[in-house]
Amino acid sequence: MDGVQIMVEKKKRQESDLYKPIQQHFIREGYKVYGEVKDCDMAIVKDDELIVIELKLNLSVDLLIQATKRQKLTDLVYIAIPKPRYNLRSKRWTDICHLVRRLELGLIIVSFVGNRKQLDVVCHPASFDRKKSNSRNKRKRELLLKEIRGRSADYNIGGSYRTKIMTAYKENCIQIAAYLHFFGELSPKSLKEIGTGDKTPSILTKNYYGWFKRVKRGVYSISEKGVKELIEFQDLSDYYLEKVKDNK
Repeated sequence: MDGVQIMVEKKKRQESDLYKPIQQHFIREGYKVYGEVKDCDMAIVKDDELIVIELKLNLSVDLLIQATKRQKLTDLVYIAIPKPRYNLRSKRWTDICHLVRRLELGLIIVSFVGNRKQLDVVCHPASFDRKKSNSRNKRKRELLLKEIRGRSADYNIGGSYRTKIMTAYKENCIQIAAYLHFFGELSPKSLKEIGTGDKTPSILTKNYYGWFKRVKRGVYSISEKGVKELIEFQDLSDYYLEKVKDNK
């Protein structure tokens, strides 16, 4: 009976529960706060400064659309949500915060602990510096371009789920396997001379796919597994064999 009573007494969270702690925060900062003004959940003013805040129980696409519409009224637009249950150090939360900043919105989260409500301003509305963002991610850009340069063609279907992806690394392994199958036993140096690249020694040593076997020191051949699985990549194997023939 006590359990049932607790469930009945437990109030379902509503958007209006976010209003009071945010209202009190901005009043302390010297603003005047108004609720439900011309479709805006909260309108906050100080002199000529206008802040608009949209309240929601979950961060959704609809909320972001609504908030960006409010940017027609003012540059100072916040979205406010309850503190998420998942870890705020997670990649998911980091990505959400990046999106909010990218849209030049502010983000407020409200924590509910018993009867206490705690407000945290995650970020304020500010212009997003794309050049600075691109500069910070220069290495990721270079890795992307390096991966593209390492592929001979487009062998993957964009948006595929739980399917094997053809990467530049795997292509390199196929290339080495094709050459070993065609030419026979070769050293890493000989393979590099016919175009398998600087990663050749590492690929042979790690033998990630089990396609290679060490015949003797500094000499490798293709394994039975390699011969069998190379058949799956006949077109790519033929491409690399034609390439090496053309270079002769």
